[in-house]
Amino acid sequence: MQRLRAGQERSEREHGEITVAASLEAGTEWLVDAAGCDPRRLCDLRHLQRVCRELIDGLRLRVIGQPHWHQFPPIADSSQDESGGVTGLYLLAESHLACHTFPEHRRASFNLYCCRTRPAWNWKEFLEQRLGASDVVALAVPRGSLAANSVPREERP
Repeated sequence: MQRLRAGQERSEREHGEITVAASLEAGTEWLVDAAGCDPRRLCDLRHLQRVCRELIDGLRLRVIGQPHWHQFPPIADSSQDESGGVTGLYLLAESHLACHTFPEHRRASFNLYCCRTRPAWNWKEFLEQRLGASDVVALAVPRGSLAANSVPREERP
């Protein structure tokens, strides 16, 4: 693990026209959308907890504290008596995992940020098998590079 040098204790440093987030290690953030999913699986809180647990175990991540889950009520104009979607959040030693399901649209989305390098993950196969997804788009964004974290600085009065 890289150590901070004097003057790096703040989370942001200004460099000309940009603000650069100080970072310690390289990592990856996955932004994942799955479509065509089985709506019953997207309403099944216990099933989604198992899916997330399998992902966490497969990537050898470490959960901090208790995961937080919320089951939404059925949509008012829905003809089905099934529960609504589910949102789950895990605080990880490596950062976080969020899961959001939309059974009425047959969609699920995941956001997983790991502040340390992790092996590639086959999101397509994983979500096809666990959620019945017919289409999966997974974007892996490298994190931890100063160049990758450069954003325009807000104008200051």
